[in-house]
Amino acid sequence: MPCRGGILTIETSNALLDHAYTRQHHATAAGPYVMLAISDTGVGMSEEVQQHLFEPFFTTKEPGHGTGLGLATCYGIVQQHGGTIWIYSELGRGTTVKIYLPRAKGTAERSVRATPDEQLPRGAETVLLVEDEGLVRDLAARVLRAQGYRVIEASNGEAALDVLEQHALDTIDLLLTDVIMPRRSGRALAEELTKRKPDLKVLYISGYTDNAISSQGWLDPGTNLLHKPFSAAALAQKVREVLEFLRSQKSEVRSQKSEV
Repeated sequence: MPCRGGILTIETSNALLDHAYTRQHHATAAGPYVMLAISDTGVGMSEEVQQHLFEPFFTTKEPGHGTGLGLATCYGIVQQHGGTIWIYSELGRGTTVKIYLPRAKGTAERSVRATPDEQLPRGAETVLLVEDEGLVRDLAARVLRAQGYRVIEASNGEAALDVLEQHALDTIDLLLTDVIMPRRSGRALAEELTKRKPDLKVLYISGYTDNAISSQGWLDPGTNLLHKPFSAAALAQKVREVLEFLRSQKSEVRSQKSEV
């Protein structure tokens, strides 16, 4: 965070990494973890830089200002302890580093098991999925389709508007969108679509934490948000939760009209 500095946020939470996550991260075992997240409001990193982050001696700094061994060492320490490290960054938007370490086993707390896919909540609604990361979009689409949803995919906000020229907005029940995307942000897309369809439900997904997002003012407090990386169970449950809230609202409106 050069020049004027910025905000550094450190957070911890419990997390459950399921088999859907481990299929994308082969060196990771499914199970309960403790997550440590460090977020900044700095300059962020390009996709090209992110691909080389953990390579020894790779650095974007000038000679004499860094060896490129810091993240490589951090990666090694996390791996030695059976954990995994995951980085989310956008140019000009800051960076979030998430470290997952296996949760200590004990007799006081029961081990948490990943929910089998067949036990996940199901639905039949139509979801417009907008995500610029191909792997994340593919995973989310597979999980939702397996649970009975109709999924329409788009790689960014502008592409989503193009897709809606072939699919009527009235047929969309839920907008599932990344917060930060090229060409048009998830919030800008949601604001435009909810003007056209006020009862459209919106669920945001992001690699940034709640505090990182609120400190930047990207989303309003209390907004529906699912954090990356998410498990199949977390995605299915959150989507169902948002859609059920919509259903309860519609039922309440119909009840009020009947009373009138």
